[in-house]
Amino acid sequence: MGIGIVLVFWAVAGIVVAGIGAATLGCTAAILTRGVATGRRKVIVAASLFPFVCLGWGGAVFVFQAGINEGLLHRDLGMGDTWHAPLPNGYQVMMIDVTDQGWVYNPKTQSGSGIGEQEDAVAGVRNLQIAGRYILGGTDSKAFEDLGKDTNQVDGYFLLDTQMGKRIQFQNFDALHRKALELGIEANLQPINAVYSKFRFSWFDVLAGLLLCLPPVIGFVLLIRWIVRIRRTRPLSFHGA
Repeated sequence: MGIGIVLVFWAVAGIVVAGIGAATLGCTAAILTRGVATGRRKVIVAASLFPFVCLGWGGAVFVFQAGINEGLLHRDLGMGDTWHAPLPNGYQVMMIDVTDQGWVYNPKTQSGSGIGEQEDAVAGVRNLQIAGRYILGGTDSKAFEDLGKDTNQVDGYFLLDTQMGKRIQFQNFDALHRKALELGIEANLQPINAVYSKFRFSWFDVLAGLLLCLPPVIGFVLLIRWIVRIRRTRPLSFHGA
């Protein structure tokens, strides 16, 4: 699913949820402030608009984090059908459409917008391990034929020296394991999406999460305090309501 379709879907879903929230909060504010002579209309309007303000704020934070992640941190924006993250050695891991196989490549040696398989770029990667300057992995030669299928086929292995840009191919895991031991590495391959998750998320995502959540929470608390404050100004005949 393209990023445009995903954005439209979430925008529509957000508007629907915000509309329900606006009706709920507006009605609640109206019920709680019955009999209030001054400020009742303002607080009802504020309560009704609050969910839409939160929706707009969420959209702004999403655009902000997307720009930073894609433009500066070289990570995906957290939505769509492409996932990618930088590896410690200057390489990238990328998955498209599915999260059980993908690419490992050096973006500096790629020409054009696509990814071409070459000595320092491996397609069909299912299992992965980062060990200093080396990248170890298991590949599926029929990964594109098996796209979307529930299979974990691995019929080849590789060891990539990221400093030299050289790759060694192996027919089985035992051969890879022996070569890794010669280099002082204990081979321990993990699914590609587990390695992606390890390097995708950073301190910035925590900051973006706080930026997304804290202002709406503070705004909601202030809205409740406003309702409580003007509710206390009701005539005595309403205090039992």
